Amino acid sequence: QVQLVESGGGSVQAGGSLRLSCAAFGYSWNFNSMGWIRQAPGKEREGVAHIDSDGTTTYADSVKGRFTISKDNAKNTLYLQMNSLKPEDTAMYYCAASPFYKMVPVVLEKYKSWGQGTQVTVSS
Repeated sequence: QVQLVESGGGSVQAGGSLRLSCAAFGYSWNFNSMGWIRQAPGKEREGVAHIDSDGTTTYADSVKGRFTISKDNAKNTLYLQMNSLKPEDTAMYYCAASPFYKMVPVVLEKYKSWGQGTQVTVSS
């Protein structure tokens, strides 16, 4: 059994930064690729960033150049550095893991493990 726990969310002014963390507890043999997904009320879930087992990263156009996904294998932790935040970035952010080694394009249904989410609120 594997559990994902996000942290680092909060409220920030437009133009500010936040760093989200996702800690994995348990045996993560099937965590071959991981990603961050967000959902605002009344909106569809959106894949924000993804990192494959070899370190290759993929970003949604809306966040490219502002967000950076990374991982620390020794700590079993996934990160999302968010800079130049905009009010449109306000959403619940989830981390998720997939058994697939490569997932381009990203298919949300291929993520098999999900965290509980952390709220990010950006004010103007």
